[in-house]
Amino acid sequence: MSEKVRTVKGACPHDCPDTCAMQVTVEDGRVIRIQGDAAHPPTHGALCTKVSRYAERTYHPERVLHPMRRVGPKGGGQWQRIGWDEALDDIAARLRTVAARDAQAVLPYSYAGTMGLVQGESMAARFFHRLGASQLDRTICASAGGAALTATYGGKLGMHVEDYAEARLILIWGSNSIASNLHFWTFAQAAKRQGARLVCIDPRRTETADKCHQHVALMPGTDGALALGLMHELVAHDWLDHDYLARHVSGWPVLRERALQWPPERAAQVCGLAAEEVRELARAYGTTRPAAIRLNYGMQRAHGGGSAARLIALLPCLTGAWKQRGGGMLLSASGWFAPAVDAAALERPDLMPQPRPRTINMSTIGDDLLRSASPAFGPRIDAVVVYNSNPVAVAPDSRRVAAGFARDDLFTVVLEHFMTDTADLADIVLPATTQLEHLDVHRSYGHTYALVNQPAIAPVGEALPNTEIFRRLAARMGFTEPCFADTDEQIARSAFRPEWADFDTMCAQGWVRLPVPERPFADGGFATSDGKAHADVPGLGVPDYLPNHESAVSAPELAARYPLAMISPPARHFLNSTFVNVKSLRSIEGEPLLEIHAADAAARGIADGTMVSVFNDRGRYVCKAAVGGRARPGVVNGLGVWWKKFGAAGTNVNEVTSQRLTDIGRAPTFYDCLVEVRPA
Repeated sequence: MSEKVRTVKGACPHDCPDTCAMQVTVEDGRVIRIQGDAAHPPTHGALCTKVSRYAERTYHPERVLHPMRRVGPKGGGQWQRIGWDEALDDIAARLRTVAARDAQAVLPYSYAGTMGLVQGESMAARFFHRLGASQLDRTICASAGGAALTATYGGKLGMHVEDYAEARLILIWGSNSIASNLHFWTFAQAAKRQGARLVCIDPRRTETADKCHQHVALMPGTDGALALGLMHELVAHDWLDHDYLARHVSGWPVLRERALQWPPERAAQVCGLAAEEVRELARAYGTTRPAAIRLNYGMQRAHGGGSAARLIALLPCLTGAWKQRGGGMLLSASGWFAPAVDAAALERPDLMPQPRPRTINMSTIGDDLLRSASPAFGPRIDAVVVYNSNPVAVAPDSRRVAAGFARDDLFTVVLEHFMTDTADLADIVLPATTQLEHLDVHRSYGHTYALVNQPAIAPVGEALPNTEIFRRLAARMGFTEPCFADTDEQIARSAFRPEWADFDTMCAQGWVRLPVPERPFADGGFATSDGKAHADVPGLGVPDYLPNHESAVSAPELAARYPLAMISPPARHFLNSTFVNVKSLRSIEGEPLLEIHAADAAARGIADGTMVSVFNDRGRYVCKAAVGGRARPGVVNGLGVWWKKFGAAGTNVNEVTSQRLTDIGRAPTFYDCLVEVRPA
């Protein structure tokens, strides 16, 4: 090998709880290998298939490498290469014109295309705050579960992922961990080798369910009913830690009365299970020590998702599971970073005008782009700047989303690596750097380590980091505040409070573990005002099972027309809509699929491999049927999130999903969706 070989410390930027530490090998200025950092405990040297091929994404032949302006009709694919100066001058002029009428008519739209604190919401947030643009409520993935944890524990807190190796029973609830949480799965496998029992609770028979001892295939949106059925049995058989409940749980007597209304027969009838399944699962959970729950976000994407997450989060409090290493629950660990991250220094909310601008929910972007100005809504949205997201593919009810972005009078700027479905409808597309080309620092929502990502190579083509794009745009808008001159290193150094995670130590080692207690809630100490877990919350009350908006119970006439419940979990080799254009990964996935049970398929004249139409009142999705055991009766699984341009008839699964929101957290209800399926 050449002498010009070096290894750079990196971090995976993607929306995954693992937040892996990476070692990037560079030879003569080109990345030749990406591997996991063996010294980082959660990563332990392994990367998923997707990220191990990250260099293929960076050097992809279809990567956007120069600023481009649309010269034909929206969606027509006619583009003109322009220089950075021309692009930024044009954008600044258009934004100034819109802002002169009302700056709230400008909307930033971003999410987790990168989870980095520098390239995510630092310079970008400062820019939009100073402009006075509408704020974005970033709800599309996890806000129902986040609101549930905050109501119950006082924050998005949970057990250490490494401690799952010590558990004797693990309930993997709403998570296809092999595909979406690989490093948790290695700890679960370690526990399994030591005799632990693994139970997968999921409507779909996932790859993870295949490897567990038991699969509990409940109906979508019924997780709260199952949790109450388990609580009933814990109470009835006195599988409770009375001391823990008395000292560390607020509102237990009222929750106890609610649980007693849910015998196994009632819970089973709602969930589409056998009563004995509920009894045996409760017995296992109530009598096994230590017992752990790995909850994931699939289960909170329904009308009652927030209440269900609250109920599940209370289960380890009933049994005192928090007292043992290897006992407890994890949905998100991001709350451990709340005191460590200096969000105000990163985002500068003090730059916003008073009164503060309105907030637009990213999950209702389809309706909001098509909404006229009104006293209740405010000004019509006239300009959107999209970065770190692909809303035309990932937002619900995508026919309306696409119609909104196709408005001729909407000015749209997209910062991207590739011509996504959203970039296709832009007016100007700007080339952004990938993780291998810029500096960043990262927190995690699956473990308690802060990480640094050093740039491994120079930007390819004319790509610029998000920070530099907004830095240059701020200068053209005449924003003179000193914070707009901060370098990426200055931003990175300010991201973490040094007593929690020292930047220089991170640079030397690649990562730093936060000082979180080993058994964080062994003696209570939750982040609530009184240090207790809360079952009865002011304004919310005691959580209960809430049926799906779209179900035979809530909407019998709708269910008669559209009798199949649909969930849309991610395809194994994609991450949201990222990696869909990486040919090697798309080749593994093949094509968009709808998994359907043999009985449901036979009743509709559908054979394996048949092209089918999946439809409801919102739209129609065309894909290929996969008949087999992955789907339970009455449920179909539309694997996502494919770009529409790669789908049959230019559609993807979000043609049929809804813009309705969850009970708490203002989140989308992707898995609260009734459809019918016919041969196409």
